[in-house]
Amino acid sequence: MAVTDPIADYLTRIRNAQMSRHRIVEIPMSKMKSEITKILYDQGYIYRYKLDEDAGKGGMIKIALKYDRKTNQPVIKKLQRMSKPGLRKYSGAEEIPSIINGLGICIVSTSKGIMTGKNAKRENVGGELLCYVY
Repeated sequence: MAVTDPIADYLTRIRNAQMSRHRIVEIPMSKMKSEITKILYDQGYIYRYKLDEDAGKGGMIKIALKYDRKTNQPVIKKLQRMSKPGLRKYSGAEEIPSIINGLGICIVSTSKGIMTGKNAKRENVGGELLCYVY
């Protein structure tokens, strides 16, 4: 079955893997998903990732999920899609939301590429609000 919203599918796969305490999750690769994965890695939400371009049709992204050492709880508490295919959400640079007073991140697709909300404000570019993570 074809996926109508690949980003929502990506977020759901991570959510489901964390709920069942998997260490690694495999997700079909696309340019946008690999950019989001890089942001999650840079911000410390995931342990490690590998882009395997030979696996499957278009390749796979292998993500090593991060858990708290003491409590064994996932580092990512919430992953939520903001803009959906049926209802796109766009925002100017000034209106990009702050997630839990800056503790979380908002991932934005801008004309300068996919970046965090903080970087988009710094670059003074708006765009489509893809998702938020905390």
